This record gives sequence, structure tokens and C-alpha cells, in this order.
Amino acid sequence: MLASFLPDEIDRRLIALLQLNAREPVAALARELGVARTTVLARMARLEKAGVITGYSAMLGQDALPQAVQAVVGLVVRPHAGEAVIRALRRMPEVFALWSVSGEHDYLAWLRTAGTAQLDGLLDQIGALEGVERTNSTIVLSQKIGRGALVQGA
Repeated sequence: MLASFLPDEIDRRLIALLQLNAREPVAALARELGVARTTVLARMARLEKAGVITGYSAMLGQDALPQAVQAVVGLVVRPHAGEAVIRALRRMPEVFALWSVSGEHDYLAWLRTAGTAQLDGLLDQIGALEGVERTNSTIVLSQKIGRGALVQGA
């Protein structure tokens, strides 16, 4: 249904506001958009039904989990092995997000572990998956800009 849905300017502004704070009261959203509260509720329902908004989530601060280590890992996967690799990564709770990308890597995985020892083991596990040719990892030191959830769908 998403392909046939064309959000207008108010929808786009509403989406941007929700990405900044999905818990913003509807009345405050309505004031910011210059529309009635019922209009905001109707538009949110329509955006959800169309699959534009697929959910609302809590975004954790970088210090929310003590000693948490985050990393972004690029994966190069053999042809036709992508689905099996995705299934295996989906079973790993430390894999917070996975994106299919263009460029040097086939996928980028966002990992979050309790510490570097756990990250080291997880990277070994991912590198050993059938179909993974190579990985390249980067540890996240801190977040400088964050606008809404990075994870959608899946």
C-alpha cells in the first residue's frame, strides 16, 4: 500500500515531528502544525494504515545500558547467500539493525553488546556464518546527532 500513498506537506511535517519525539502530545503536534487535534489523529491513523509509520519505539540514550559497546559492521556476502545470512543475524539479539547497502559492503549491521569481550565473540560468530566472505567493524564512540529511530520495519 505504501507505493500508492503520497504524503502531503502536513504529513511530512507530522512525520518529522514524530521522529523527533513520538511521545509528543497530540495537542502539541496540532498546535505546531496549525491543524485540529482530530486532524492529527486522523493523519496518524492514515499514515499507520498506509505503512508509512510502522511503529513507535523507545530510543535509548547512549549511557542507558552500563558499559554498552556499539559497533557498525560492514558485511560482504557471497552471491545468493543473503537470505541465509539475514536469517542467522535475525536470531542474534545483539544485532539491533541490518541495512542492505550499495558500495563496498552488501549489508551494514548495527551491534550493541555489554562490552568489548562480547563484541569480539559476536564479530567472530558473524564472520563464521556460512556465506559471509568478510567483515569490517567500526566501534561507535559517541552519538553527536540523533533524529528519530534509525530502525524501520523488518
